[in-house]
Amino acid sequence: MSADRRLLAPLSGLLLVLFVATLSSTVISTALPQMLDRLNGSPAQLTWVVTVALLTATASTPIWGKLADLYSKKTLIHAAIVVFVAGSLAAGLSQNVGSLIAARAVQGAGVGGLQALAQIAIAAMIPPRERGRYSGYLSSTTALSTIGGPLLGGLIVDTSWLGWRWCFFIGIPVAVAALIVLQATLRIPVVPRERVRIDYLGAMTMTAGVGLLLVWVSFAGDAFAWWSRPSVLFIMGALGLLAFAGWVEARAAEPILPLRILRQRTTALAILGSLAAGTAMYGAAVFLTQYFQLARGFSPTSAGLLTIPMMAGILVTSLVGGRLVSRTGQVKPFLVTGAVLLAAGLGLLGLTEARTPLVLMGVGMLAVGAGIGLTMQNFVLVVQNTVPLRDIGTASSTIAFFRSLGGTVGVSVLGAIYARGLDTTTTDNVAYGNATGTVFLISAAVAVLGIVAAVSLRPVSLRTSLDLPQEPQATRG
Repeated sequence: MSADRRLLAPLSGLLLVLFVATLSSTVISTALPQMLDRLNGSPAQLTWVVTVALLTATASTPIWGKLADLYSKKTLIHAAIVVFVAGSLAAGLSQNVGSLIAARAVQGAGVGGLQALAQIAIAAMIPPRERGRYSGYLSSTTALSTIGGPLLGGLIVDTSWLGWRWCFFIGIPVAVAALIVLQATLRIPVVPRERVRIDYLGAMTMTAGVGLLLVWVSFAGDAFAWWSRPSVLFIMGALGLLAFAGWVEARAAEPILPLRILRQRTTALAILGSLAAGTAMYGAAVFLTQYFQLARGFSPTSAGLLTIPMMAGILVTSLVGGRLVSRTGQVKPFLVTGAVLLAAGLGLLGLTEARTPLVLMGVGMLAVGAGIGLTMQNFVLVVQNTVPLRDIGTASSTIAFFRSLGGTVGVSVLGAIYARGLDTTTTDNVAYGNATGTVFLISAAVAVLGIVAAVSLRPVSLRTSLDLPQEPQATRG
């Protein structure tokens, strides 16, 4: 049996569970009003339904990654699926907003694990030179589920015999099927470790610091002003906890985020580029569907359909670009091209107004999608190429962590700017159109950082071996 056929079944399982995990973060966006109406919730609680899952997903990502370097990756993937299914089931069965928020926290922890571990599993099975095309599958799956979530959510809400609970139930059978497939087919190298020690203090302080930061960006501009005493207290608390976490990580035997990896030039530049890609991807998913509904009067389903040019750009460039990366062994040219397309597409969307031609917006969305498809997974790939197999989990989850953090913080800040842009005396649809254009212009400026990161990377050839030469041979398990 060829290598491709041996990888097909476990890869299908990984892609399936990654799709439903990522989908869970965006599919609820169009169902939130219905949820809160049925559960008698408040607007403040609506924010928590969204925020708590992003918070636990982002904060747990580096922890899952570090555990993957210490224990069986296959076992951890099973555990993440179980956590995700349990959270999804509890969310769908919730009878009040409090239980829904708690269930979403559990669901988010599972999502963080699955998003990190899917990349880690592929990195542990496939050498970097061949990993490009498989990373393209991951990139297209993640981006399509992120941007396509509102479309599916709109279809569920608009279907009378389904209802909002199916936004949570719909992914459960898929996740269970993926678990069965992975149990039967997934074979991942296990690097033996002696005297494993988990950095509990580092994990707790880092999670608390990141959590405090995400809570601040989620509520600043709404519950309190961006420049206010509560904001200062949140910022000081978050920075203090993160500084202490850094001190702990520098002294820990098995740090959650090893500083030796963060100090590498390639990793630092990949983090910068991933922040730009994360802001673009999450921002596009949130603000484009709002624009089409609020400024142009389209239904939730139609608003989702109008983002198809972006989905097409992501799908084509992820798959074609991934194959070209594997064929040439070069990743920098694709990163530079993708970063330029991303910034140009966002700049074009920055021209958005209430009556902007849909064809022009389609061109902008296509460019943004192409940029995301060429950058998102390739920044992960270029870091994976520089680290040994024993650090592949930590390195992969580090990039995923900062991409998710950048997306969450970026969307929160852009959301505040968007809301301020609506404080105007012009008609509603004009205000929504102008605010959307402003958000994308700012996003384009952020995307320039991705160009700087891509251009600054040293040209490297992807290695053809699974591990670095100096590393000991891994055993199978």
